[in-house]
Amino acid sequence: MENINLILARNLKQLREQKKLSLDKVADMSGISKTMLGQIERGESNPSIATVWKIANGLKISFTALIHEPKSDTTIHLRENTKVLLEDGGRIRIYPHFSFEEGRHFEMYMMEMDEQSSLHAEPHIEGSEEFITVVEGELAIKAGGASYTLRQGDSIRFKADQPHAYYHSGAGSNKFSLVIYYSHV
Repeated sequence: MENINLILARNLKQLREQKKLSLDKVADMSGISKTMLGQIERGESNPSIATVWKIANGLKISFTALIHEPKSDTTIHLRENTKVLLEDGGRIRIYPHFSFEEGRHFEMYMMEMDEQSSLHAEPHIEGSEEFITVVEGELAIKAGGASYTLRQGDSIRFKADQPHAYYHSGAGSNKFSLVIYYSHV
């Protein structure tokens, strides 16, 4: 984790610039001197919690807006760091890559199924959809009372707020990417 003073420095400068405020104006709004604000923005100061609260109140923002570590523009998800979920006695492996987050209405998985394996899924919340692309092998899906067979490179989208199932009846194993989209969350 990055040093909290550097996080505060970056967040204060970014928020001040977004609001198009000078250091003088933030000093007037917060009661913290321009010199101290400059030191905080450069990461040269270790301000007290009371000082950070004064700045937050002066800018009319939350305290955590100044001290949270912003998300990176890039996230790398390494397979070896993924906690694999096992189904059907380990014959189905589900790798959660990107979990649901506030403001982002989807989650993303990679799945592998050994031959003759199947997974029956309960309906997801109302309005949800699944988007699947087969990367390797063959995949059969039952959804909405119909059956579909997909091969490498094929994709499907279906309403996932109803029971659905995945089957692998081919030889070897298959691999597919799965995105679940939640429209009402």
